[in-house]
Amino acid sequence: MPDQLTNSKRLWDSLMVVAKIGATEKGGSRRLALTDLDREVRDLFVAWCREAGCSISVDAMGNVFARREGTDPSLAPVLAGSHLDTQPNGGKFDGVFGVLAALEAVRSLNDQGIETKRAVEIVDWTNEEGSRFAPAMVSSGVFAGAFDLEYGLSRQDADGHTIAEELTRIGYAGDAQVGGRPIAAYVEAHIEQGPILEGEAKTIGVVQGAQAQRWYELTLTGQDAHAGTTPMDRRHDALVAAASIVTEINRIGLSVEDGRATVGMMEVGPNSRNTIPGSCFFTVDMRHPDEDVLLGMSTTLREYAAGIASEHGVEMDLREIWHSPLVTFDRRCVDAVEAGALAAGYSYMEISSGAGHDACYIARVAPTAMIFVPCADGISHNELESATPDDLAAGAEVLTRAIIELANG
Repeated sequence: MPDQLTNSKRLWDSLMVVAKIGATEKGGSRRLALTDLDREVRDLFVAWCREAGCSISVDAMGNVFARREGTDPSLAPVLAGSHLDTQPNGGKFDGVFGVLAALEAVRSLNDQGIETKRAVEIVDWTNEEGSRFAPAMVSSGVFAGAFDLEYGLSRQDADGHTIAEELTRIGYAGDAQVGGRPIAAYVEAHIEQGPILEGEAKTIGVVQGAQAQRWYELTLTGQDAHAGTTPMDRRHDALVAAASIVTEINRIGLSVEDGRATVGMMEVGPNSRNTIPGSCFFTVDMRHPDEDVLLGMSTTLREYAAGIASEHGVEMDLREIWHSPLVTFDRRCVDAVEAGALAAGYSYMEISSGAGHDACYIARVAPTAMIFVPCADGISHNELESATPDDLAAGAEVLTRAIIELANG
């Protein structure tokens, strides 16, 4: 096997071409799921895959699969990929690196004349980010059986458009069955989205699994009232109650080692400068690598929020909308990633994922692993997100070697 299988310049050039689709002023990308820009990047991805000799299929959730045939059609394929949608003010590498690293793997197999027993498939999962349609990773979740198809297609954005409607509009409402087929292995390459690899001066993160997550939506309903005529002690201010709860959420995250607690979205009504807010809606994202600790964090939130709602005379509706259990990746697939890093001569370390990824759902139905590469200062979900061409090339090289191992094993 050659010392270097992949073409680092081609990978970087492909990433920069995609970065122009939905480019933002600060150097990031904005391609929300199932928008016209998402359609544009999907069309480009499909064209590139066809040029690489792949056949294309699209399932009913809009997940796109590009297949390079193996020598034994009776064997289940090896999948590799990630997603092409972004956050509203996202970076150039989150998600897209995993898709284009998998494409680079297929291109490199072609360049090197390497055949694999199993087919290799590149996948672009629909709506991984969840920033337009909640919850995140809904399409890989349908694929893995965590959600049913009707639920997935019925998810709405803030304007009431459903995933089903938008898939049809952009031409990616496929007819292939969602999931229910054998997969030999799934490998996803990704920027770390954290500072650990950079801090440890390691090129490759051999991901062991992902921490548990719980997402909530909390609505407080008080009473709109005039800001000048309503005495302070007669108010039912939903925003004041929300402020206390948000502060407590931050305290909960700080109170346990490795805890994470975030309020990322808030809507206040009626949102008028001289009216006491009568309603407040916000989201809560809680994470921890121990399920029991995470459950305790959630219980603390519920109890505190109920007390604050009563104190301020507002009604509370707290709903858990998503739970992602602790994920442990397949040992054989993890070993293939580690072997790839070792063979290619890259420094590496074991690491756990603090973020959710499509791999977390696919691990329910197929042996799965992930590869992390560093990103500058650990910054992600931000236009300033940055990764070096050398680190990205290393991730693609390790991915390619892991694919070969798993596709021929």
